[in-house]
Amino acid sequence: MNWIDSARYALTSLRANPMRSFLTMLGVIIGVAAVVLMVAMGQGAQKQIEQQIESMGGNLILIRNGGRRVGGVKTSGTKQSLSTKDLNAILEQLPVIEKASAFVSSQAQLVAGNLNWNTTVQGIDKSYMSVGNWQVSEGREITDQELKGGGRFAVIGQTIRTELFGSNANVLGEKIRVNKIPVTIVGVLEEKGQSTRGTDQDDIIFMPLDLVKKRIKGVTKSKPLSVDSIMVVVTESKDITLAEEQLSSLLRIQHKLTPSAEDDFKIRNLAEIMNTRNETTRVFNLLLAGVASVSLFVGGIGIMNTMLVSVTERTREIGLRMAIGATPGAILMQFLMEAIILCLVGGMIGLLLASTTALIGSELLGWQVLLQWQVVLVSWGFSAFIGVAFGYFPAKKASKMQPIDALRFE
Repeated sequence: MNWIDSARYALTSLRANPMRSFLTMLGVIIGVAAVVLMVAMGQGAQKQIEQQIESMGGNLILIRNGGRRVGGVKTSGTKQSLSTKDLNAILEQLPVIEKASAFVSSQAQLVAGNLNWNTTVQGIDKSYMSVGNWQVSEGREITDQELKGGGRFAVIGQTIRTELFGSNANVLGEKIRVNKIPVTIVGVLEEKGQSTRGTDQDDIIFMPLDLVKKRIKGVTKSKPLSVDSIMVVVTESKDITLAEEQLSSLLRIQHKLTPSAEDDFKIRNLAEIMNTRNETTRVFNLLLAGVASVSLFVGGIGIMNTMLVSVTERTREIGLRMAIGATPGAILMQFLMEAIILCLVGGMIGLLLASTTALIGSELLGWQVLLQWQVVLVSWGFSAFIGVAFGYFPAKKASKMQPIDALRFE
């Protein structure tokens, strides 16, 4: 008897007990679906992180103001230590830096007609859009002349347009009030989505740096050139560590800090932070996939137990087949084929279940999933391996029966 005949006999036997066959496959169905879905969600999360890294610009380093110590407690970002003088020094003295930009941030209330929205206002210079990898999807950027003159012009994010005007509204030329200051919208930013912290990157408005400092953020007489942060882009990614060291040394000199004094600024390598989170997510996803694989193992045990019961129930059938000439190898092949078919069909149903769940989750719940054909094939092939591994023992037991003892079995 060849494997085709064995498969035919196996299918006939499985069709004779459809409910038992389905319940036997259930563990494999759940196991394959869980593994594929967990891996797909993990790949989707990693892809999202990669997109966020790309959207923020490559080789990016962020320098923020340091904190103050009040009563032994250090507060973050409260000391106005950075200034446009630091920005100019960085551009003039550090060849490893390709470009840099200074900016200030503040919360403000936007009003358009009878609608209002609270958002983040970013006061930017001429290099900010390029450094931060921001693109305008409609209209234009704020010109250098408008930036230098502190003109009342703004570029808004997609969220602000949706909240104040509607998602498809033409907002170019529209006037809004930002903390009672009238400004004209000249552009709309391309959508960036959520950051790795879960914040909406499209809920933002860009305005000239001087305008924000003087009319919204506020400027002090002692430090008229102060800024909240400086972003720099390193020429080559391999030079990021060198750039951080040079930036630290230069800023300490600029701020006239003694060797024993703490830094009054903070330097953060955003790409490194993102990559660390990406690695953490990858390890966590492997753990989830490992846990999900346990259900496949449990499904295999279920198949073995069911096949053992089936062998016992069909002892007389096995004895009769052997009596009319069936070899132990043919008996082994038939029961092994039953286990393989159960796992392959269960694996296929599991793949369909995972794909459907991924599609529904992506559309309704906003999950980002990434189904890869390699994972699908490996999962399906692994289900066949489960069939061979856990079906062999019952099949071997059936093939070793003696015809006379099997025929006498009650």
